Amino acid sequence: ICGETGCGKTTLLQLIKRELSPAGKKSGNIYYKGTDTENLDARSACFEIGFVMQNPENQIINDKVWHELSFGLENMGLPSPVIKRRICEMSSYFGIEDWFFRDVDELSGGQKQLLNLASVMVTQPKILILDEPTSQLDPIAASDFFATLQKLNRELSLTIIMSEHRLEDVFPAADKVLLMKEGGMQKFDSPEIVCKALSKSDPMLHSMPAAVRIYNGLNVDAPCPISVKEGRRFIEENFANRIKSFTEKPYTHKSKAALEMKDIYFRYGKDLPDILCGTNLTVYENEIYCILGGNASGKTTALGVCAGILKAYSGRITVFGKKIADYRNGDLYKNNLALLPQDVQTVFSEKTVRADLAEIDSDLMSFPFDITGLLDKHPYDLSGGEQQLCALAKVLMQKPRLLLLDEPTKGMDAFMKRRIAKILDKLKSEGMTIVIVTHDLEFAAGCADRCALFFGGEIVSCDVPSAFFSDNSFYTTSVNRMTRGI
Repeated sequence: ICGETGCGKTTLLQLIKRELSPAGKKSGNIYYKGTDTENLDARSACFEIGFVMQNPENQIINDKVWHELSFGLENMGLPSPVIKRRICEMSSYFGIEDWFFRDVDELSGGQKQLLNLASVMVTQPKILILDEPTSQLDPIAASDFFATLQKLNRELSLTIIMSEHRLEDVFPAADKVLLMKEGGMQKFDSPEIVCKALSKSDPMLHSMPAAVRIYNGLNVDAPCPISVKEGRRFIEENFANRIKSFTEKPYTHKSKAALEMKDIYFRYGKDLPDILCGTNLTVYENEIYCILGGNASGKTTALGVCAGILKAYSGRITVFGKKIADYRNGDLYKNNLALLPQDVQTVFSEKTVRADLAEIDSDLMSFPFDITGLLDKHPYDLSGGEQQLCALAKVLMQKPRLLLLDEPTKGMDAFMKRRIAKILDKLKSEGMTIVIVTHDLEFAAGCADRCALFFGGEIVSCDVPSAFFSDNSFYTTSVNRMTRGI
């Protein structure tokens, strides 16, 4: 299931899962194996229809990983030997043995999402519903995740219903695609037919796989390619030796640093391993700096340390030339620095977006984007992408000179991402410095001045997007993989 942000994908999926159906007026029927879901017995409704939520924080309820895995089985009343066998099997299947005994609070967002999937699959559902399951996974982990879903579908005959904005890997594997628009069905057919039916003016075209976007922009009488492999063959057959390179202007940055990390070491406990291991980072004033890297590599932790929320036990951090420790009485956050966290729901505390924004004395009309239609809604009733937009608005009301963003495009369609990129570009033109942690390679390639790869608790490479992505084999864009060497 795909569609623009706020078109109703999550609501539709929640209606299938009876226990999660939102309050409101409902008409029509939903059938599971010929029985109306409203008439299913409690056990079938609960355990035969599994659901993985968009936000992993909303689904996890236990303190330990192994507690979370066993919780559903305990509620089913299964014997202890059966519970133990199932959770061990599922842990091995999803590769979570290394953090089986860890506290849930120590996991990255991506690890929490994998834990949610394992916790659902351990109950052996007949239908698996997933709401944007890869929104917090790095590109390589996302590909592995989709491969796992294909394996579950193929080997266990598991029916999978999934909403997703990340269509590059999922479209080639899908049997059917439901394209939604404003709460209704725009198209329901095979991926090839859906892609070919999109007009050049349709906003959803920007969300389609790169091969589809290239095909749609050219007048070629040929089958529409879906995957990277098909896209490469399409280009080779129709445009070989006609691809031209261009000379890029050299990037120049300002001489003053907005943010510096020097030999930073951090760990969450005295007896725990270091998360940041001698991290060095320099972000210059008035640039957009994107940090990429795998799940649990330390990216979010690095942002927390930069924001002064977490305290490094060794090293030095300066913001606009001044040590963080030298900022007193909250001066660091007074028009200097602001952080948009990965879990944006923690930003909201009131019953409406308007009330939340009213906590900070600022002019709503001064925003670089319009959220008028969302102001009187409860923040938790918004889609994931809409929550991101409103949380960004609240953070921007602090008028920071340095903006730290953790996964700002999570839950957004391609049209909304382009909108966010324009907003960030406008903020940069007004003098703001922006540091972004993201798994979205296409977004980083389009908006960053420089990109960095985070690995093993430190920055291991940094360059302008063209050089950064062209040199990478896996952390690169689909278009680069499609055209490399042609």
